[in-house]
Amino acid sequence: MATLATTMPTHRREQSRSEHQLIGSSLGMRRALNAVGMVAPTDSAVLIQGETGTGKELIARAVHDQSSRRHEPFVTLNCAAIPSGLLESELFGHERGAYTGALNSAVGRFQLAHQGTLFLDEIGDMPLELQPKLLRVLQEQEFERLGSTRTIRVDVRIVAATNRDLFKMVEERRFRADLFYRLHVFPIALPPLRERVDDIPLLVWHFVRKFAERMNRQIDIVPEQAIEALKQHSWPGNIRELQNFIERAVILSSGPVLCAPLGDLKGSGGSQTSAARLTLADAERSHILEVLRQVDWVVGGHRGAAVRLGLPRTTLLHRMHKLGIVPEESRQSLC
Repeated sequence: MATLATTMPTHRREQSRSEHQLIGSSLGMRRALNAVGMVAPTDSAVLIQGETGTGKELIARAVHDQSSRRHEPFVTLNCAAIPSGLLESELFGHERGAYTGALNSAVGRFQLAHQGTLFLDEIGDMPLELQPKLLRVLQEQEFERLGSTRTIRVDVRIVAATNRDLFKMVEERRFRADLFYRLHVFPIALPPLRERVDDIPLLVWHFVRKFAERMNRQIDIVPEQAIEALKQHSWPGNIRELQNFIERAVILSSGPVLCAPLGDLKGSGGSQTSAARLTLADAERSHILEVLRQVDWVVGGHRGAAVRLGLPRTTLLHRMHKLGIVPEESRQSLC
């Protein structure tokens, strides 16, 4: 008979303290981490490719921290988060009066990252007209601030990341081929979470411990049914989605057992198979039954199952009815 829950082993506690949270032993992750170890000691450009939420910035930080530049700045810039009109100033800085609103001079990210590493996230969103200026800096390690003719020389290592298909963008002339090949010196591919199913239990425990400590909770058990349900989910948002889900679960947990709101997963995995959805329903049913037994089948009140599951009493009753959960014959009332 399968066990109903898992507890946090000592080795998982130790691994969850990983400085970069680069957790996992799946083949895809081992390849990525081996690639980091090979390229980090060099000064070569690195292009990290992967879906949103796969941990590209963590890989970039690992490259920096395993390099000879680890004691120098690690500077980040999300190219998709800065309006295109301000991105040049963010990269190279500007002089006072360079444009309307430039009341003071400002140092750009390249200058801030001198002798360190500059991480350009979402490089595929960089405007086409700005790409030649970036290429020049990568090739010559020099630039001018906006509004200045003085050349500034820097020593910066570039690590870029994207969730876009840059090959296709080059073919469609939406990304410069010369810049692409300058960035594509050493590509690292990060696998999506759906291809790292065996890593999910370890990631779950890492996030449980992280958020339990932050919220001053003590959670020692994760139901095995919950783990199996999480392994069945497609995770379109990858590790970021899993992290947010576990944070919500910790908020809902009032005791030592993690109360995972498995029903929340059903609407987000549109590509799931019927078998996967059935597994989620079965896991949710088993979890609710387990909590009901722990509280002697009391649904309402401050010690009832609804409180433990973080649900309104009426919502829990509705889910019980939907999942075919009925009270034991010896129980006179669910409340």
